[in-house]
Amino acid sequence: MRALSRAAFLTCALAGHAMASADPAGEDAPVQVVEVKGSREDDSRLAPGSDARALPGSVTGVTAADIATINVGRDISNIFRRVPGVVANNIDQGDTGNGFRMRGFATQGTHGADTAIYIDGVPQNIPSSQGGAGHGPAFLEWLTPDMIANVDVIKGPVSALYGDQNRAGAVVIDTRAGGAATPSSAALTLESYGGRRASLTVSNEFGDVRSLLVADRYRVDGFRHGAGNDRSNLFWKLSRTIGDGVYSLRASWYRSEYAGAGYLLLPSLETGLDPHATQFGLPGFGDARRASLVFNRRPLAGDAGWFATVYAEDFERSRAITTSTTQHTYGYDDRAIYGARAGNTWVFGEAAVLTAGVEARKDAGDAYRRQYVRLQPSANYINNQDLDLLTYGFFVQGQYRILPALKLHGGARYDRFDYDLVNRKLPAASTDYTGSAVTPKLGATWQARDGFEVFANVAEGFRSPAAEQISSSGSLGPLGAPGGRINAAIDPSKVRSHDLGFNLRPAAGLAFSGAVYYIQNDDEIINTAPDVFVASGQTTRKGVEFDARWQATRALGAYLSYGRILRAQLDNPAPGTGARLSVPEHTWKVGAQYRSAVGPGTLTLNGDVYVTSGNPYYMGTPLRRRDMPTYVRHDLKATYDLGKFQGALWATLQPHAFASDIAYGTAAGLLVSTVPQRQAGASLRYFF
Repeated sequence: MRALSRAAFLTCALAGHAMASADPAGEDAPVQVVEVKGSREDDSRLAPGSDARALPGSVTGVTAADIATINVGRDISNIFRRVPGVVANNIDQGDTGNGFRMRGFATQGTHGADTAIYIDGVPQNIPSSQGGAGHGPAFLEWLTPDMIANVDVIKGPVSALYGDQNRAGAVVIDTRAGGAATPSSAALTLESYGGRRASLTVSNEFGDVRSLLVADRYRVDGFRHGAGNDRSNLFWKLSRTIGDGVYSLRASWYRSEYAGAGYLLLPSLETGLDPHATQFGLPGFGDARRASLVFNRRPLAGDAGWFATVYAEDFERSRAITTSTTQHTYGYDDRAIYGARAGNTWVFGEAAVLTAGVEARKDAGDAYRRQYVRLQPSANYINNQDLDLLTYGFFVQGQYRILPALKLHGGARYDRFDYDLVNRKLPAASTDYTGSAVTPKLGATWQARDGFEVFANVAEGFRSPAAEQISSSGSLGPLGAPGGRINAAIDPSKVRSHDLGFNLRPAAGLAFSGAVYYIQNDDEIINTAPDVFVASGQTTRKGVEFDARWQATRALGAYLSYGRILRAQLDNPAPGTGARLSVPEHTWKVGAQYRSAVGPGTLTLNGDVYVTSGNPYYMGTPLRRRDMPTYVRHDLKATYDLGKFQGALWATLQPHAFASDIAYGTAAGLLVSTVPQRQAGASLRYFF
């Protein structure tokens, strides 16, 4: 493993992963992935469009070809591993949501709040979740790599097409379609700590109908004592082209049962506590079930035409978090979610494009957190609410190429919230709520010279009020207690974001991009400890991001990115509390890909290094500021394609003992979720 670690550094000294899809071995090698939408990095950003690439902001694409070279393993969050400035993870606590943090948001949380995430036009953020995840988390565990066609990561709230939680930015994911473009395959994978996966992809055409079926079963015991996960995923999508549109209907089903070992105090680890240990000797636990049906219509080619999405979902999730040697906090969501969005895009030659649409979402069901004692439910609740949440509104966005070298961008959203909250714990706090948010967007892209573009934007985004903010539940106690407080006048939390950036392509195969940003948030909720969320008032963030990509030859490519948060703090901290938000000051990502014919097949080698440092926290009495240990992760992967077979070997090295990608500062010290220093796996895939 020491040799592998050295190899990782040598590989990354070459820097980066390949962007080209050329195969030096020839056309007979099997296709790893399909539906790659080309190298959008090279497209002119001056052309008006509704695509994410046309926005005057920082946008990073992740293709199916990229995902095939990443060590995804148990955590679908790993598909964002190479996106500049993004911290994405799901620690070894089971299916607890997908951490997606950028620009200093989702402080200490691992559940994806503060970023609007859409899959095939369906919003994934769950408002007022009590399944151990707070307000607005995203649960993406129902996805597997075989389902994903491409991903766009949009930094900042510059796009008007995405709504609630679009403060740090938005993530837009498109699923794959079946037919001739997608090969069928079956794969088996073995990993460290009892990881085993079987996946099946069946792609067919029945006349004019394209079909894609993906089935996946995954089990792992976990690095920590008492940790484990048992997950099943099923996905079926039918697509057909009719006239000038592509129509699709997809169904998905997901089930998971898991146990999590909780967090350990760093001072205890440093004095000899076993890093495999379970918090308080009592593992947490949970399960999840999710079923969805989604209809989509999109234009066949280009931007022009009408689009529509209609969806229904049954969402159920629980998570019990260990709080002592005998107690858990048990969170539960049981929700029925329905929604739709529709609109049209008009294209006016090469000069302008305009998109307008409406959307609505209804989310109804139970959300509560309850105290468990010795694995049995008690009569005491933290909260218990019957939610009926209706959100609806409209959006408009346009671009106009006012000069050959200058494009203007503008947009706005209006979103309204009509809630009916029944507070079972404190019935007197039951209430209706009505609120709204208007969030404008402005920007411009200027081509200063060939291959050099400058962009700027000023945009607002919002987060809907959490049910607990509107109808508070007081301290721990039984249902039906007296008292309670209603905050029916609360407004949605809004941010204003300013960006200034550039895209530079000085030579063939070489690309640079970067941005500086300044963000003010008027009413933020901060995750201060596991399952503890606090309203913290106004916050400010400033930062810089840089990304370099180099395609040296058809076989060798490179990337290097750096993100630095210059300021992330509470503007008016309470007396005796720390002002700094717990986010990494420095985020480095570097990697390389080399692909070449070896013998009768094709060998692809990937090496990636990921580093975060300068993450502040506070401990002691009085509080003293400290920095979390530097976190380093090396990923190595070798893939060999031979005829209809594809084999892969991979390793993940996390060499710093007790360092963790997620940790929480407490008065007693830093709580961390320890990770294995070495992991490995192997897979074999057969295409048919």
